[in-house]
Amino acid sequence: MMGIVASQSLKNIVSTYIGFVIGAINTLFLYTEFLTDEYYGMVGYMMSLAYVVMPLMAFGVHNTLVKFYSSFKSRISINSFLTLMLFLPILIIIPLVLITFFGYNTIGNFLSERNSIIKGYLWHTIFIAASLAYFEVFFAWAKVQMKTVFGNFMKEVYHRAGIMLLLFLLYFKVIDIEQFMWGLVVIYVLRMLIMMFFAFSIKLPVIMFRKVNDMKRILKYSFLIIIAGSIATSLLDIDKVMLGSYISIEEIAYYNVAIFIAAVIAVPQRSMHQILMPLSAKFLNDKDFEALEDLYKKSSVNLFIVGGFIFLLIVLNINELYYIIPEEFSKGLFVVFIIGIVKLYDSFLGSNNAILFNSDYYRIVLVLGVLLVILMIILNIILIPLYGINGAGLATFIAVFIYNSIKLFFVYKKFKILPFTVTTFRIGAFILLCTLMFYFWDFPFNPFINIGLKSLLIGVVYLFIVYGFNFSEDITALINKTIKRNN
Repeated sequence: MMGIVASQSLKNIVSTYIGFVIGAINTLFLYTEFLTDEYYGMVGYMMSLAYVVMPLMAFGVHNTLVKFYSSFKSRISINSFLTLMLFLPILIIIPLVLITFFGYNTIGNFLSERNSIIKGYLWHTIFIAASLAYFEVFFAWAKVQMKTVFGNFMKEVYHRAGIMLLLFLLYFKVIDIEQFMWGLVVIYVLRMLIMMFFAFSIKLPVIMFRKVNDMKRILKYSFLIIIAGSIATSLLDIDKVMLGSYISIEEIAYYNVAIFIAAVIAVPQRSMHQILMPLSAKFLNDKDFEALEDLYKKSSVNLFIVGGFIFLLIVLNINELYYIIPEEFSKGLFVVFIIGIVKLYDSFLGSNNAILFNSDYYRIVLVLGVLLVILMIILNIILIPLYGINGAGLATFIAVFIYNSIKLFFVYKKFKILPFTVTTFRIGAFILLCTLMFYFWDFPFNPFINIGLKSLLIGVVYLFIVYGFNFSEDITALINKTIKRNN
């Protein structure tokens, strides 16, 4: 089973990093040069708000589909279930659109109290949120068929490449700023439609409005997973939304760059998560707890190793990176550090999220999650006025750290399994040692050369230790296979 995980995860990691390279060019260079700080901040705010609204519009269907699909066995029950999953989000999207239409001025005035520019892009946000919601539904449709590679490509690469094209069209004055903003909407709508055609090419929907077994349980899960999705999204994006009420929109641009840099650490976790979700759901539905524990431990070790390596590359090169981009963006240096630690903690948890979201114990975690979102909002209210974007980063760090710790404890409490072994502590000690060894010096050359040389040195040392001490059987086997193929 780990073979499926390794194969699709590797392909997903490659496509995700391609997306992040394109995203890095957009975030660090094109946005900063081609857009004013005001509009760059507006794009970051608009996307964050869309991601906050998205879980509500999706009605939790993307998680519900993955959790329950393997429990249906007959053709009629499967088609009836899939029909329900296709139409449920509409029950939320239509009322939200109507509320926006009739309450546009009230909502717009509330959100734009500090920055008036926000009011002009409310409909953009709604359309993008709806597209994000149905994209996740169609991606889940493919996931349950164990097909995640194309969906991950669309999720990570397509929209970033499209945005790069829009930025160049804006720079060469083929389009103006308003057309650029609507172009963002078009990109996300097209992405959703392409994903729909792919998902339906794998399994064509057969619309069948028949009674679905366990309907009450499914709807209850969908409703509660809205809260779960909102919690997870809020912990990452609500800080940007709240920043718009306390500081100038330009500051959000600096924060957005810092968050993007730190988010690179989570790429392997995001990539592996696409296949961990359906596998964990299957093991839970089949009550195969031995396989569940094995997946938990192996995913944790592998993600901690890979995430730790990326963490080192970022943290140990961050000062040189900020020499390359405009000076004012260096205000986010502290944010990169603390959010980077949180992302590394996410990697350490392995398949923890997949276990919780597909088990019957998600209800209690949701209640705790709601309390943590409230905590995060309170922390933002206190810390942003005091420390600006650093306060927002600190609030996110505290809230996510507590939330992850509770999830770790909860899985142990209910399943008596933990993700770490003795090897985990060795990996952690090695990452700390590398940080202390390499942070306080740089090569005396051009920043680009410094980053390249330092990354190469760190990579050689890291690979030598991980392989030499056999920290991960899967990674060691992959290296041996690569060496054998090249020989």
